[in-house]
Amino acid sequence: MNVCILFASPRKDGNTVQLLKPFARHLASCNCQIQQFNLYDMHISPCIACRSCQQDWSAPNCCQPDDMQEIFKAVMRCDLLVLASPIYSWYCTPPMKCALDRLVYGMNKYYGDEMGPSIWAGKYVALLTTCGYRPDKGADLWEEGMKRYCKHSKLHYIGILAERNRSYQETFMDEEKAARAAQFAELCMDTIKNA
Repeated sequence: MNVCILFASPRKDGNTVQLLKPFARHLASCNCQIQQFNLYDMHISPCIACRSCQQDWSAPNCCQPDDMQEIFKAVMRCDLLVLASPIYSWYCTPPMKCALDRLVYGMNKYYGDEMGPSIWAGKYVALLTTCGYRPDKGADLWEEGMKRYCKHSKLHYIGILAERNRSYQETFMDEEKAARAAQFAELCMDTIKNA
């Protein structure tokens, strides 16, 4: 199984990457091929709504020559797209939102002169996130937004792993969170395998 992970935290040793590590480790131990992108290290321009991506229905074809081109290719190859972001102000971080905007327009040929296909239809999506509030009050808006995003794009939404950190003074990662991350990885694999 090919997995593409979009990681969007400015803290490379922060809570989100600590949660992502046991998740990715479990996938790798099951022979999944993983390609991870650290979005804060990349140049990804915002969508400019030029609709040049709508001219060709066979590929994303965005006119902006930035690092998003590499992500488009990886997403087209993957079976599972994992979106890993902390929650800032009830939604994902800006680089993730930027990538999501580019993906929804580049991959869905709905916005040209004629209605075209979703060229990434059928792919699976999972969310991995950390937040300061209880997940049902901190990560719920992002999850709802991504459910709609997936439905619109004809993607299969698997679910979310959301873990809370109450303060910067407490230790975030523990064995229970690591176990839940591995279980979530197993759920992702089982969902795709049994589809």
